[in-house]
Amino acid sequence: MSEHSSNNAQKDEVKNDFIRNIIRDDVNAQRYQQIVTRFPPEPNGYLHLGHVKSICLNFGVAKEFGGVCNLRFDDTNPTAEKQDYIDNIENDVKWLGFEWAGEAYHASSYFDQLHAWAIQLIEQGDAYVDLQTPEQIRDNRGSFNEAGTPSPQRDASVEENLALFNDMKDGKYAEGKAVLRAKIDMASPNMNLRDPVIYRVMHQSHHQTGDKWCIYPMYDFAHPLSDALEGITHSLCTLEFEDHRPFYDWVIAKIGFDVPPHQYEFSRLNVDHTLTSKRKLKQLVDEGIVSGWDDPRMPTVAGMRRRGYTPEGLRDFCERVGVTKADSVVDFRLLEFSVRQSLETTTGRGMAVLKPLKVTITNFSDAVSSWETQKADSVNARFDDATQTLWLTQPNHPNVDMGEREIPFTETLYIDQGDYEIEPPAGYKRLSPEKPEIRLRNTYVLAVTEHITDENGNVVELKATIDPATLGNNPEGRKVKGVIHWVSASQGVPATVRMYEQLFSAEDPSGVADVHQALNPDSLTELYAVVEPSLAHADAGTRFQFEREGYFITDSEDHSTDKPVFNQIVSLRDSYKPA
Repeated sequence: MSEHSSNNAQKDEVKNDFIRNIIRDDVNAQRYQQIVTRFPPEPNGYLHLGHVKSICLNFGVAKEFGGVCNLRFDDTNPTAEKQDYIDNIENDVKWLGFEWAGEAYHASSYFDQLHAWAIQLIEQGDAYVDLQTPEQIRDNRGSFNEAGTPSPQRDASVEENLALFNDMKDGKYAEGKAVLRAKIDMASPNMNLRDPVIYRVMHQSHHQTGDKWCIYPMYDFAHPLSDALEGITHSLCTLEFEDHRPFYDWVIAKIGFDVPPHQYEFSRLNVDHTLTSKRKLKQLVDEGIVSGWDDPRMPTVAGMRRRGYTPEGLRDFCERVGVTKADSVVDFRLLEFSVRQSLETTTGRGMAVLKPLKVTITNFSDAVSSWETQKADSVNARFDDATQTLWLTQPNHPNVDMGEREIPFTETLYIDQGDYEIEPPAGYKRLSPEKPEIRLRNTYVLAVTEHITDENGNVVELKATIDPATLGNNPEGRKVKGVIHWVSASQGVPATVRMYEQLFSAEDPSGVADVHQALNPDSLTELYAVVEPSLAHADAGTRFQFEREGYFITDSEDHSTDKPVFNQIVSLRDSYKPA
């Protein structure tokens, strides 16, 4: 079986997961008129890699089964939420290639209805106002081995609770002085059923509702009822919400719905050396450890987009990971593999020297002056007498039609420092005193005649000649092994190239108490490189393969023609192969 066929077979198998099997059974049994899912982020930070899996699943199954997927912001905590987060979440979902049904929803749009339902619960005897302090409520919840202690207000009358709840709404209580709790079971083995808080006092302005409310519903109360209001059929969430499902079902049952939504849990996305805690990621932003939520080292969608990852690569990664109920840790190299696969046939090529070493071609004028009689039919070039530059026309991609570019070849070049070694290690195949000849990419065979060192013995310049007969031709009578890239010293453009390693050196950064201890001090290295002009002139956000170096993107914020800035996306290759 070919690799392409194997990949397709794997994707087909991945889509036959337990979530899709549940939906498939529901469709076959005609339990619903239409499948409706939702992606319900809290707008208290930027989306991260873990959210990508949920996005792909919720939007993916809706499309596969002819349904729709809502985007809903579960915005019940105004102290942590911002419009900036909402805007970026919408941009991220669109960039990943998904469209939600109609306008985006907000849980805050349902605050009037949620308030009415809270009153309904009070009237049914299923909720009461608790005047204990937050500390008392926490201490009285009990433990896994000990039942909780009922609140002194637990058996207050319906009339008294309605009056107290109205006082909460009218702002007569300070924050922390009163809450509304569901009345369930203080002895339940599930701590989430020990009279959970469903409303609290917060004298905060809301980004959607302004100053209308000073009480706000808790997430666990608003979320299931928002699902029900929107007609969600399959509420898909990660496994940490499994213990919350009994309360989800309790709320839905107590309010009463003809076609209730059902919650199904799948394993969250755990990737080694990666942190997906919005709280800890926000800490990195707030402390200036990273440049922002979109720092290319961040595992946020914004960061990965700025890094140069593709939406196709991220979607392919999620398909390869699949959907299960078993917690596992995914190798970060699988993500890089998927991104690299998506770049191979979609990015133009170019040459950039990341660690420049000067090369002076001592016979340049004589050799290039005869290029018209020496060139092969495959060479498309022109010589500019004014600048003494041989301009070589080359395709932007060897196998895909992406147009052409001109590359300047001049008397002084830069090659990479690693391409010349005075004392080469075993197996070294580039330039050395014992192996002075090599092919310069797209041009001549070059022969080093002299190397110049500084006072520390470091090579700072090479003197060399080129064989005039080898422009587009193999040399006669000898075989030259190896090809290296180069950039014109006079026509090349200085550029900043940002090289990245993983932000966290710890394999499981979430398990490190102090996030600072998990950081990789070498996560960012800036190199002062030289690139061919076509790369520098590219628009911000353009991806390239730097020949022999890897995949890079012009930075969306800092790049300009005068001061080009490139971010490393992924290395050119890796020994990792997906299972």
